[in-house]
Amino acid sequence: MSKLLQVENLVKNFGGLTAVSNVSMHLDNNELVALIGPNGAGKTTLFNLLTGVIPASSGSIVLNGDNGTYPLNGKRAYKIADMGLSRTFQNIRLFKELTVLDNVLIAMTSKFKEGFIPTIFRFPSYYRTEARLVKEAKKLLAIFELEDDIDVLAKNLPYGTQRRLEIVRALATKPQILFLDEPAAGMNPEKIANLTQLILKVQHSFHITILLIEHDMSLVMNLAQRIYVLDHGSLLAQGTPDEIQSNKAVIKAYLGEEA
Repeated sequence: MSKLLQVENLVKNFGGLTAVSNVSMHLDNNELVALIGPNGAGKTTLFNLLTGVIPASSGSIVLNGDNGTYPLNGKRAYKIADMGLSRTFQNIRLFKELTVLDNVLIAMTSKFKEGFIPTIFRFPSYYRTEARLVKEAKKLLAIFELEDDIDVLAKNLPYGTQRRLEIVRALATKPQILFLDEPAAGMNPEKIANLTQLILKVQHSFHITILLIEHDMSLVMNLAQRIYVLDHGSLLAQGTPDEIQSNKAVIKAYLGEEA
């Protein structure tokens, strides 16, 4: 497998606080990787660095795409999304006053762009593009059993369905890498089991790489092919689920030492 995303010595300082310290990692094509660690370990900050929400203080992030190698440092979040890195958020960030369909259509416009003049004057090409977007959005929503909710405002959806819609919206950008930030947060065991199957379905159906932040260890161990562990902003361990479960440094970081 080729290294789709290569991260070297990534650092993020906030004043005198180092939130991410010399982290090096990689993501391969079509694999599912988990990023775990205690609260405050720097996991979401690392996600924000990789997706352009905040700039790195130092280090490098490189995407090895089909048509070449692309440094991501310094690029804005929307540019990084255009290059194939999409994400969900720890706190759901849907357009809550818009419908399910409109939430997905907004994401799809990054890949289906109409010119300024045809849009202003409503040329036939504008309507053709709009019809194509709607067709593609409905097809995507149907895959995730949301076709009956296309006219429902996002704010009126149940919590678990909002989570599902956020994943669908991220997929609408046609990403190479999907970043999921605590998708199981606030879910009961039944919904977590359903989410586990949904994430597997996403990876297998769309043939994409997934990087997952999650505190639910049953979900992580059932899904991840590899795991990175952060602690106080530094990479503590990496390996397979079996290797991580038996790693004494990881156990200490999560549970503390026996008195």
